[in-house]
Amino acid sequence: MVAKWRRSSFTARRGRRNVRTRSGRVTFVIGVVGRQGSGRGIVPTDMLSPSGQMQLVLRSIQIAMFLALGGAAVAGEDGQAAYDRKDYATALKLWRPLAEQGDAAAQADLGYVYQTGRGVEREQAEAIKWYRRAADQGNASAQNNLGVSYEHGRGVPRDYAAAADWFRKAAGQGNAMAQYNLGFMYDTGIGVALDQDEAAKWYRKAANQGDAVAQSNLGALYARGYGVPRDYVQAYMWSSLAAARGDRYALKNRNFIAKAMTPDQIAEAQRLTLEWKPAK
Repeated sequence: MVAKWRRSSFTARRGRRNVRTRSGRVTFVIGVVGRQGSGRGIVPTDMLSPSGQMQLVLRSIQIAMFLALGGAAVAGEDGQAAYDRKDYATALKLWRPLAEQGDAAAQADLGYVYQTGRGVEREQAEAIKWYRRAADQGNASAQNNLGVSYEHGRGVPRDYAAAADWFRKAAGQGNAMAQYNLGFMYDTGIGVALDQDEAAKWYRKAANQGDAVAQSNLGALYARGYGVPRDYVQAYMWSSLAAARGDRYALKNRNFIAKAMTPDQIAEAQRLTLEWKPAK
């Protein structure tokens, strides 16, 4: 069956988390395979380097100083918690001074809220300003979101080559969504030369971190023999992993693949699926 291609956009999420900004989706078999930065992670203080501990102290001082000026409603409240309970005004009050002082994660957060219009008027140009400041400091979430902005022409002229460059910077830092996005560009030849080997390489990096869409696309590549040797066992395994994470296309693909497999191959694929663990 000839593969068909379909693209769908995924809205960027906040810079403090893994930002789910994907390029598109490719599906194969019953129609189709194909598709996506991170801010601060939570790390135990006893695992931080001396410089990291100092940064944490400085950040706490910054927030305390701001709270002392009456900027936030509750002492010690973090923008993350405020955002999660949809108190965007408080989140902005906490993030903005940090962003203005050069905190890359807060800058990425501001970029996201301006892009989505949560707590502020939606302004793509303002979103790009904060994304770029964070991206220039190496924030992978902002780099990924900036890549998506260039890909779709949001706040900047559409530029697929620039999108690929930003995805590559974030992907090189291990950001799973950027790895997926870069793989998708190689899979479709958008912004880069079509290269199924590179597509498989970047899909695998994201898939190994548990990214369901990348797992689905990697399974499709194995089923078609694009960029990797055709291997129905691997195709079934990766499709099963993605399906377990709610990817409906992967579920359909897995069931289609199973029709070409022997019972022993299915049993082996199921064993590999159960034994799989995300990369650390």
